[in-house]
Amino acid sequence: MAGQAFSLHPVQTRGFTVEPVRLGLVGIGKIARDQHLPAIAADRRFRLAATASRQGRVEGIDGYHDIEDMIGACRLDAVSLCTPPDGRYAQALTALEAGLHVMLEKPPTVTLSHIAALTQAARAAGVTLFATWHSREAAGVAPARAWLADKRILAVRIDWREDIRRWHPDQEWILGSGGFGVFDPGINALSIATEILPHELLLEQASLDVPAGHMSPIAAELRMRCGDAAVHAIFDFLETGPQIWSIEVDTDAGTLRLAMGGSILQLPGEPESIAADREYARLYARFAELIAAGQSDVDIRPLRLVSDAFLIAERRITEAFAF
Repeated sequence: MAGQAFSLHPVQTRGFTVEPVRLGLVGIGKIARDQHLPAIAADRRFRLAATASRQGRVEGIDGYHDIEDMIGACRLDAVSLCTPPDGRYAQALTALEAGLHVMLEKPPTVTLSHIAALTQAARAAGVTLFATWHSREAAGVAPARAWLADKRILAVRIDWREDIRRWHPDQEWILGSGGFGVFDPGINALSIATEILPHELLLEQASLDVPAGHMSPIAAELRMRCGDAAVHAIFDFLETGPQIWSIEVDTDAGTLRLAMGGSILQLPGEPESIAADREYARLYARFAELIAAGQSDVDIRPLRLVSDAFLIAERRITEAFAF
């Protein structure tokens, strides 16, 4: 349904009990340490039972080299995958076929066919699959969606600019094949836009700036439609000044503004509304609810827009980039 996350029909899963979900965390990198580990530690519905990572370990928790070793050695109920998207399909499939509930970092997979196959595997195994979009959990997103529901959209401007060296230091994979490049942060903007806008987003034109020697873009421009309204998006991975994550929606009742990735909301004629970051806490709460209800939640719309961009975009080769 336009403007809402697509939720799979309920599937039969193993019952959720009062005992904490025994969770395995795969990939102990920056996002896991900054976001996942604190959110898991704060939610009594989960117990971190093991990790799998080639680079990092968590003190006091059993650590394994890969997901196969972890699943073979530990009693788990679920896994959360925080690895780069390239290779995540095989990891998720291993967990699903072992009868484990699976939570995926964004973007869920590299291709649309991969996420479709995982959806079928989750149904066949009778377990929960949760493809997360953490930016949708920012404090301003739900109120923005509610306010826009009955408005006529006139135009939308998306401005998403950040410093790749600051947020992804030395992470060469992000500019490689399957790394998404600037769409790694840009897909966050698309996840918000597809959530709050009352009509489907359709891509019409795109351009990608790809650094020489790399495979994924470091900047992108998308032109889309939302009903009769034009939607213009600029994504830039080379912003060294103030970081910008903003969406402005012109309507027949004035302009709605989301800033700082959705944590700041300003409605027409009202002061800014600011709230603390609880994105990942909300994601794990949702994961627990899905397991308890025997449901899965997989919304591919942001990934589909990125896939469309790679299909139709004009590609421009720019100067070489080095971390």
